[in-house]
Order: sequence, then structure tokens, then C-alpha cells
Amino acid sequence: MIRNLIVLSLGSALINNVVLSQFLGLCPFLGVSKKVKTALGMGTAVIFVITLASIVTGIIYKGLLVTFDLTYLKTIVFILVIAALVQFVEMFLKRFIPSLYSALGVYLPLITTNCAVLGIAITNVQKDYSLLEGTVNGFATSVGFTIAIVILAGIREKMQYNDIPKAFRGMPIVLVSAGLMAIAFCGFAGLL
Repeated sequence: MIRNLIVLSLGSALINNVVLSQFLGLCPFLGVSKKVKTALGMGTAVIFVITLASIVTGIIYKGLLVTFDLTYLKTIVFILVIAALVQFVEMFLKRFIPSLYSALGVYLPLITTNCAVLGIAITNVQKDYSLLEGTVNGFATSVGFTIAIVILAGIREKMQYNDIPKAFRGMPIVLVSAGLMAIAFCGFAGLL
């Protein structure tokens, strides 16, 4: 059992990285990766939201939707749960960490529409994960998102001091960097 959870964790975080191999959550990945501190804050918020969403959606799906044969409502219910969790995170950050709240700006409410959050909730259901497996998958996936966004932010901070050709300045070089990261993450496939 523990071995399966470790394999699931490594697979979700590194090999099947939600951003670099599944291309989910690209909006905050590209938009909030300008500074490492902001990227780490976004990653922490995503870890909290995806992990909690995996738990809550798993309970609701198995406890209510399957029991009452309402599984066709899963997408709508999952979106509502995710929106409520993001509102909770937003209120918490506004109250206790206003500097991070300001730094994240419009990207914090975008977690609600971050397809990675909904994608993981639906993946947990499609793969028929238990509550524990779904939670581990959600946590590991969000850690993988955080690793990717922090690495890209570090690269972008260093690129500020480089002489980049005019045609590649701005988003083009960021996309090239993200593509190279995706290729590098393919190397993790040899772990399992």
C-alpha cells in the first residue's frame, strides 16, 4: 500500500506533471512565474486548494453523488466546491498575508477556473481512487505544480540579466523555457 502511494506521488509530481506534461494550469504558471516569492505563494495556495478539493470532492462524490445516482452532476458540484475553497483561501490571505494577496492579484481568483484543480478532481473519480489515493494524488500533483512554477520563476529572474534577441523577449522566451523544462521532466520517467 505504501509503495503504491509513493509511486503515485512520484508519478503525479514529476513524471505526469500537471503543467509540463498535461498542460493544465498554464494561465497561473505563465502569469505568476515572474518572481520566485510570488510563484511560491501561488504554489502554496494551489497545494492547499487542490489537496482540500481532492478530499472534499472525493467525499461528496462517493458519499452523495454515487449513493443517490447523481454522478452526472460531478462537474458542476466540483466547480462549486473549488470556488468555495478559493474564496476561503482568498479571505485568509487578505486577512493574514496581505502582501502575498496583493502580489498574486488577479491570479488568485483564477485558481477557481484553473483547469488543473478541476482536472485532478475529475481524474481522481475517473481512475476510481480511494479517498486516500485521491488525496495523495491531489497533494503530489499540486507539489509538482509548485516545483514547476518556482523553477520557471527562478529561470525568469535570471533571464532579466541576459541579452535576449528582440524577437524572443517577453513571452516567447518564457514559452521556450517552459518547453525545455517539459523535455527535462521527461527524464523523470526513468524513476519508475
